[in-house]
Amino acid sequence: MIRAKICGLTTAEMLDAALDGGAAYVGLVSFAKSPRHLSLAAAATLAERARGRAGVVVVTVDPDDVLLAEIGLKVRPDFIQLHGHEAPDRAEAVRRLTGAGVIKALPISNPEDFAAAADWEPVADHLMFDARPPKDAVLPGGVGAAFDWSLMTGRQFERPWFLAGGLTPDNVAEAARVTGAPLVDVSSGVESAPGVKDAGRIAAFLEAVRRP
Repeated sequence: MIRAKICGLTTAEMLDAALDGGAAYVGLVSFAKSPRHLSLAAAATLAERARGRAGVVVVTVDPDDVLLAEIGLKVRPDFIQLHGHEAPDRAEAVRRLTGAGVIKALPISNPEDFAAAADWEPVADHLMFDARPPKDAVLPGGVGAAFDWSLMTGRQFERPWFLAGGLTPDNVAEAARVTGAPLVDVSSGVESAPGVKDAGRIAAFLEAVRRP
């Protein structure tokens, strides 16, 4: 059974759409440059609404110790998603400061990019394989780009892993079939505009994930 994460949720209405549709994880973004960025107070409110119904993930980009400690104290997430240039030795501090598990997003554009997975597997709870953004991109993810899914063929990993990047209600079933992904992550693929989630697209995505 494939499990899904709906990322970049910003309102109670859209959070409820994700939860009602059976999302296994919900993502809340703490990165000021993102159109999906939330204050920690807003993230805490949504996290409390989701607690016990789905894993709560706070998405960060190269967070410092102060931010991590505040996230741990105010939001109390189940996981911190590291979506920047963090090194594997950063994972220990993330756990200590937040009390949360670690999801590490790795940008993929060619076979050599998978080498980073071996460095992160000993220290992360989950890996996430996402499309490498263009060099001039402001955001490290959530831009609607996909990588060549055939690069995943035959690969095995020691940790549970997410497929991310360019997934939509229309292609997620095929993406999961080609890659064998046990977990899938979507953000822009269920939006009507950058940062604006669409309840119908969330429902359709989660239905496509459940469909055999």
